[in-house]
Amino acid sequence: VQLQASGGGLVQAGGSLRLSCAASGRTFFNYAWFRQAPGKEREFVSAIRIRGGHTFYADSVKGRFTVSKDNPQSTVYLQMNSLKPEDTAIYYCAADDQVILSSLRRSSGYKHWGPGTLVTVSS
Repeated sequence: VQLQASGGGLVQAGGSLRLSCAASGRTFFNYAWFRQAPGKEREFVSAIRIRGGHTFYADSVKGRFTVSKDNPQSTVYLQMNSLKPEDTAIYYCAADDQVILSSLRRSSGYKHWGPGTLVTVSS
């Protein structure tokens, strides 16, 4: 199974981007977005449980980013508004079927990863 994230690019501060994550051949029960800025560790951004549509956000993006799924739930989106220079990072899509709540915000909770898409926010 392959995950593919797309939609990254260069945007000015205050602008918006929408990232997409698609899994080839199947739908997972849990999807997450992580990001890694230069010289920093990978960090949790957002997650969504397909059953029930429950969403989760890092405090740093709450109120600015929105994670959603389409019907028939084969693609997950991350709408990013009011972007800041500190949002600059490579954004990774991750997915798995069995993710317990305590692991939802941890990269170790997901077995399937996409190659990442670069988001650059200029000041």
